Amino acid sequence: MPQLSRYSDERVEELLSELVNVLEKHKAPTDLSLMVLGNMVTNLINTSVAPAQRQTLARSFAEALQSSVREDNAH
Repeated sequence: MPQLSRYSDERVEELLSELVNVLEKHKAPTDLSLMVLGNMVTNLINTSVAPAQRQTLARSFAEALQSSVREDNAH
C-alpha cells in the first residue's frame, strides 16, 4: 500500500532533481553516489532524530528501501 506524504510530489521531485544534478555534475559513479547518500541519511538520523528513535527509523528506512527496489533486469 502506498504511503501518504505530507509533501507534494512536486517538492519531492524538485529536491530529487537537484540531488541528481549534483551527483551528475561531479560525475559520481554509482558506488560513490550510494556512499554519499548513505552518509547523508546517517547524518540526518544522528543529528535530527532522538537517540531512542534512531534504530527504529533506520530499520523502517531500510525496509522501505528494500521494498522499493525492483527485481527486473533493467540496468
